[in-house]
Amino acid sequence: MVPKFMMANGALVRVLIHTDVTKYLNFKVVDGSFVYNKGKIYKVPATDVEALKSPLMGLFEKRRARKFFIYVQDFEEDDPKSHEGLDLHKVTARELISKYGLEDDTIDFIGHALALYIDDKYLDEPAIDFVKRMKLYAESLARFNGGSPYIYPLYGLGELPQAFARLSAVYGGTYMLNKPQCKVEFDGSGKAIGVSSEGETAKCKKVVCDPSYLPDKVKKVGKVARAVCIMSHPIPDTNDSHSAQVILPQKQLGRKSDMYLFCCSYAHNVASKGKYIAFVTAEAETDKPEEELKPGIDLLGPVDEIFYDTFDRYVPTNNYELDNCFISTSYDATTHFESTVKDVLAMYSKITGKALDLSVDLSAASAATDQQ
Repeated sequence: MVPKFMMANGALVRVLIHTDVTKYLNFKVVDGSFVYNKGKIYKVPATDVEALKSPLMGLFEKRRARKFFIYVQDFEEDDPKSHEGLDLHKVTARELISKYGLEDDTIDFIGHALALYIDDKYLDEPAIDFVKRMKLYAESLARFNGGSPYIYPLYGLGELPQAFARLSAVYGGTYMLNKPQCKVEFDGSGKAIGVSSEGETAKCKKVVCDPSYLPDKVKKVGKVARAVCIMSHPIPDTNDSHSAQVILPQKQLGRKSDMYLFCCSYAHNVASKGKYIAFVTAEAETDKPEEELKPGIDLLGPVDEIFYDTFDRYVPTNNYELDNCFISTSYDATTHFESTVKDVLAMYSKITGKALDLSVDLSAASAATDQQ
């Protein structure tokens, strides 16, 4: 129920390949990646060729955007010739963009729908991360020649824990599902020593959990508003995409953060034949999800059934070196896994004391691109 797509060349896919979980999963490419601009939905242009075709920009802006995309495509961190005299570790994203004279609306979709930043803070940070994110998007898009850079498991995200459960079993791990009232047990010095449920305790040296298990070791940092919509048609203006993401940049809505539309359907085996499931999510800025999410819901056309939900977002406040508890941050409103995977990799490093090497053969994961 937390809808997120995976970037085809992104960190999560690398993690899945690294762990060999991909043999238990089947993916299908997401049909479309779109951005909202001045009341309309447009395909996100990600390459110099697409920039020239995009109705998002006027003629002169297209040419400027094309030059910028070519710079990004040709940029290689270890090849100074491709840097055009700019040190992207020092130059900010704002300075890099101003060199190409791009308009605010163009910057908006590049920063939010391509580089997937959730606000505009990145503009005053070193441009290297910005360029790398754009390259990741373009490389992921080219990977399967689909309409988007995203992939999604057939039968939905519930397949991920199932695949890891299978892999865990191969290595002798034990899964116990739906255990009631799990309580973390601590010794006199405050270190976690086990988890108890129904009168039994599983002993351990480290506990890895989400914030709900240790509410006194986390703090609330926000909340996410979400609408779940069941429809009998694709989102209008998305080229009849069976699966799609639409990003509504904050500026377009006069908000502090972006809004996201996520849609998938019977094509990914997550709904009955002819049905589409759309989610509208945003970091809640008010206590009225129905009103707040209206700009996104208005883009969906007729909806058969709609459900509203809000959930709090937490971050850990504990010192894992003292209590051996490793707590994840809550899911955010984004409809992709990029921010979540960062958190997972950081937890991995804390738990094991080493960084995970994600240089893997990406061809080990494949995805179906055919339209069903």
